[in-house]
Amino acid sequence: MEFRIKDTTLAKEGKNRIDWAEAHMPVLVALRQKYEKTKPLKGIRVAGCLHVTKETGVLVRTLKAAGAELSWCGCNPLSTQDDVAASLAQDEGISIFASRGVTQQEYYDDIHSAMMIEPHVTIDDGADLTVEMHSSRGNLTEVYGGTEETTTGVIRLRAMEKNGKLKYPIMAVNDAETKHDFDNFYGTGQSALDGIIRATNILISGKNVVVAGYGHVGKGISRRAAGLGASVIVTEVDPIAALKAKMDGYAVTKMEKAAETGDVFITTTGCKDVIIDKDIAKMKDGAILANAGHFNVEISIPAIEKQTVHQNKINENIMQYVLKNGSRIHLLGEGRLVNLAAAEGHPSEVMDMSFANQFLSVIKLAKQGDTMKPLVYDIDRSQDQDIALAKLQSMNIEIDSLTP
Repeated sequence: MEFRIKDTTLAKEGKNRIDWAEAHMPVLVALRQKYEKTKPLKGIRVAGCLHVTKETGVLVRTLKAAGAELSWCGCNPLSTQDDVAASLAQDEGISIFASRGVTQQEYYDDIHSAMMIEPHVTIDDGADLTVEMHSSRGNLTEVYGGTEETTTGVIRLRAMEKNGKLKYPIMAVNDAETKHDFDNFYGTGQSALDGIIRATNILISGKNVVVAGYGHVGKGISRRAAGLGASVIVTEVDPIAALKAKMDGYAVTKMEKAAETGDVFITTTGCKDVIIDKDIAKMKDGAILANAGHFNVEISIPAIEKQTVHQNKINENIMQYVLKNGSRIHLLGEGRLVNLAAAEGHPSEVMDMSFANQFLSVIKLAKQGDTMKPLVYDIDRSQDQDIALAKLQSMNIEIDSLTP
């Protein structure tokens, strides 16, 4: 559904929020100033499937300034900020197909609407757009390539590459150090706890917080929860990651055992059925379940519903399930990304680097994509270094350099 609500107040609020984010994204703004004169994306059609947040608004402005023709959709049914979408449509003239609370059918309709631009480059978060491009568009010869923002999407696209099904090159933005070491770690670490606190207003201090997965996201959340006074319990399937969690000072055990003592559960794995029926049956009365992975499959909602005798909607972001054993289980944000469903997503300061990587990757694909093989490519180390240095400079920080 193209966002064409003629609500000037809503659009003005969105513009103000984008302006606020822009003031905290100096690297991306500097790149815009560098490329708006030469317009390296002139004549390039770009379809984006990213969370429609104020930070994404800054990326859209930057792509437009570099000459790109844009269409956009959301990559999660609950992450779109409608005021931002209104501003992008009305102030920036972007064809945007996104609004908060869409059904699954509307979600995919929006993706297909964004694809109608017949893009040269795709920007993705979770790989839904890329997968739909491959399954719905027979001829992809005009597509120079795409980018991928998140771990889950990179995993899906590397699987497509391995199976020989990937038809155009992908830049794995998520795997850049200036993305996952900051966006995933600091960004999700802070914003996931922010979402839980906004939804529930519980005191984290003194709680047993169970974090499923100890990758970059799990590490960030564990550190923030511990900093707020929680006792952190980590569950893992990777022995090396589990050992790191133990050495970092956290308790490590199986989910089935952690289920008995946890007050708050946060899934971060990108995998399906991380919390299942046997875990739910053991949870204490009042347990809170939240997800920080891309898709709403980590917490098995069917398993919860199977044990439920009654549901109560506590507020917009809390659904209470009264189980057959009498316990009350609380699911936040429908099991979707809690930091975006119940809060505003990552802070602008970390998205500054992530979206700088996105912007530079789009320029690279526009220039070189037609000569690249249909593989998943890592970000050049030099790009990572340049973005980190630009970020330091924006913070008035100087560093040493090696002598011969």
